[in-house]
Amino acid sequence: MIKKSLLLIFIFFCVFGYSQKIISKKITSDFLEDTREIKIYLPEGYDPDADKNYPLAIVLDAEYLFDAYVGNAVLFAAKDKAPKQIVVGINMAKTRKKDTYFDLNSGNLTVSNKMFYDFLKNEVIYYVEANYKTSPFISIVGNGTSANLITSFLSENSPLINAYICINATYSEAILNQMAGYELARLKKEDNTFYFYNNNSTSFSNAKQTKIAGFQKSMSNLNISNFNVINDIIETESSVSALSEAIPRALTKVFEIYSAISKEEFDKNVKNLEPLDAISYLENKYLDIEFLFGSNLGIREQDIYAVEKIVIEKENGDQLLNFGRMILKLYPTSPLGDYYMGRYYEEGQNRRKALKHYKIGYGKMDPADPNADAFYENILRIGGQ
Repeated sequence: MIKKSLLLIFIFFCVFGYSQKIISKKITSDFLEDTREIKIYLPEGYDPDADKNYPLAIVLDAEYLFDAYVGNAVLFAAKDKAPKQIVVGINMAKTRKKDTYFDLNSGNLTVSNKMFYDFLKNEVIYYVEANYKTSPFISIVGNGTSANLITSFLSENSPLINAYICINATYSEAILNQMAGYELARLKKEDNTFYFYNNNSTSFSNAKQTKIAGFQKSMSNLNISNFNVINDIIETESSVSALSEAIPRALTKVFEIYSAISKEEFDKNVKNLEPLDAISYLENKYLDIEFLFGSNLGIREQDIYAVEKIVIEKENGDQLLNFGRMILKLYPTSPLGDYYMGRYYEEGQNRRKALKHYKIGYGKMDPADPNADAFYENILRIGGQ
């Protein structure tokens, strides 16, 4: 009982913490000929006058998905696993059937489905982008029939959405033909990155599990370099549990590029690179983060260390100079850039230049830094004082 009470208190304070940043807005829609209410979550530190943009997430079925998504978005950002996001929730409690119930046999959207689609595309997204500091990266999240609806965005000639998060989806019998009609291979020509998350679950009926399994197999065969298909299977007896588990699992993959280099990423993409390619990989990773998510992070120190061994040990350390210059440009007050340049000159037997950079690097360090004595050993090693 005590544990449950503590959990409820924790959830209350989490919800209270971000509820202060939620704006309710009514949009009078020309497409729907109606007024719809949306909720807008602005992340902590959001400043309309600052030179910083945020990815946008459109969350359908906001009555139960919005809080779950925002809570996960806050947690992922706090753990540096995803950028802070602007989250927009679309309330559909009274309109879900009209908005998203489609022809299960043909998969064709109804007239009212198309009106709702145009409302999302031309009014909701337009309004948020015009009034808030959004980056080019847009995610859209749906559950059940709304998950099916968001796949229609794949038909756009100019891709509008980067991440499609389809949770506990209800697909038509014609979903494979529909996806084939979207000619997704054309996305290869786009200088952009796309994600498609789709989950199966042991909580579904056998028929639904079979349909989604077939769909996932077809999607996994696409092999489109910049269209990342994430086929998930959630083992649970509850579809509600599957829904709550799917959100963090989807965010983990959708924002994988944002996170520091994991062991999996290192082994897959970095380990076998030559030094210059490893440096380029690091630079491009952070250029992509800045472009997609509006986050200028520099380069995390742990990612510098991730490629350090490659640069030092391969090609006789010939790329240490370029590596050091890159670090100095990003972090002029850090001793790391001077350390790598010092290593370069030391290994090339240019002791005078090596000593110069080691001394500059040491001069940037706080004497109380526990690494200061070890850094000073570089100066002593080549005869400096």
